[in-house]
Amino acid sequence: MAERKSRVLVADDEEEIRKILSNILEKEGFEVITASDGEQAMQKICSDIPDAVLLDVRMPGLNGMEVLKKIKAIDENLPVVLVTAYADTHQAVEAMKEGAYDYLAKPFDNNEVVWITSRALTEGKLRRNLKSINDRYKGNFGLIESMGPSDRIGRLAADVHRVAKSDFSVIIMGETGSGKELVAKAIHGDSARAEAPFVAVDCGAIPENLLESELFGHEKGSFTGADRQTAGKFESAHGGALFMDEIGNMPLGSQAKVLRVIQDRKLYRVGGNKPVPVDIRFIVATNQDLLEMASNGAFRKDLYYRLSEFTICVPALRERKEDIPYLAKRFLDLANIELNKIIAGFTDAAVETLMSYDWPGNVRQLRSVIRRATLVARDEITEKDLSIKRAEVPGLAFSPKVHGTPWKNASLSEIVQQSVLAVEKEVLNEVLRFTGGNKARAARLLQVDYKTVHTKVKKFGIQQNGGNNDDKT
Repeated sequence: MAERKSRVLVADDEEEIRKILSNILEKEGFEVITASDGEQAMQKICSDIPDAVLLDVRMPGLNGMEVLKKIKAIDENLPVVLVTAYADTHQAVEAMKEGAYDYLAKPFDNNEVVWITSRALTEGKLRRNLKSINDRYKGNFGLIESMGPSDRIGRLAADVHRVAKSDFSVIIMGETGSGKELVAKAIHGDSARAEAPFVAVDCGAIPENLLESELFGHEKGSFTGADRQTAGKFESAHGGALFMDEIGNMPLGSQAKVLRVIQDRKLYRVGGNKPVPVDIRFIVATNQDLLEMASNGAFRKDLYYRLSEFTICVPALRERKEDIPYLAKRFLDLANIELNKIIAGFTDAAVETLMSYDWPGNVRQLRSVIRRATLVARDEITEKDLSIKRAEVPGLAFSPKVHGTPWKNASLSEIVQQSVLAVEKEVLNEVLRFTGGNKARAARLLQVDYKTVHTKVKKFGIQQNGGNNDDKT
């Protein structure tokens, strides 16, 4: 059975505009339905179920913004592109806050109409896939939406749902910036304790001499500056969950006291002798191997065994690169709203750069890079806007005697990745030198398509004189 054509609703009170947009989209193979006002648009949405909507802002009766709100109330995943003759940046940002996918200003470019509509349809399909994943893994759509639609995140969401309904203590393992706190919040949000507090504490950010007071609280007069009784994080989390981030950094003495609270379900404030009962679910996170630390004495074995009732491993971003385009688009949308900009998307070279980079700082680094790129970009994000700093790693001629120790500032995977790029550049240089700069002939010799050669030549900044187009070898 042939796949159904993507269906686009064009809603505009000007007949000429409806005809123009219909012709443009039908030539691209889309099925087009039309509406001349807001009321008719809502009827078509309910009866014909379009995959995307091009919606005029100014129409009689229900205007575009009102229709947008009604559409989102019915189907928040249906992508809507607003079309207007009034190029108003502020209105565009307001529309995006209300859930619009993008914005077109009349007079529009035909290619831009096709490009934005195609992206909107892709976004809508992705949203439906996310919903399908949510149904399959029974919950935590928010976690999948925040972390990406890959199978690895789907399985992670399934583990979160599985353990959330229990009262198990959980260890979340993963690199810095990979999303461990997101996972912890998802566990709490899907649990029977969801209405109770979720309290987070970074065990690596609190000085050792203040850690116990921060965790257990203190009595008035227990130390200099303790001018009143203060409850600690444990008491604040009573009835809910305590998330202890980077627990591997906690001193052994404090670990012993945490173990005692877990076992006895009561604590003593610093300077106090009256037990305070607590009912807490413990969720801890680490970027280290706690079992190995327990084996070599850097972490208490008894505490490890009490905490490790269930372990979740959060994959690094480089291990699930299929999530990068989705996350990049999501962070771009957020940055557009924050910065009051309308950056349309990413160039092919920018996407290739995002996909080839190893992301040592994981999702946190990706968000920071996209946010900065949105600030400096003009119309769309280019490779130069990304400003991703790579470790300088030599290629085939790698030698510590010649180049020193470049691995000190790079991971093994980053060294390998950069070495591969160095080889690619060297090969392209040699082949283009052989073909006299003829990229089409170089593509045939390398058995890749012309676009690949063109993109990589631009990416590596290779300068070659143009050659003739014959195929003599």
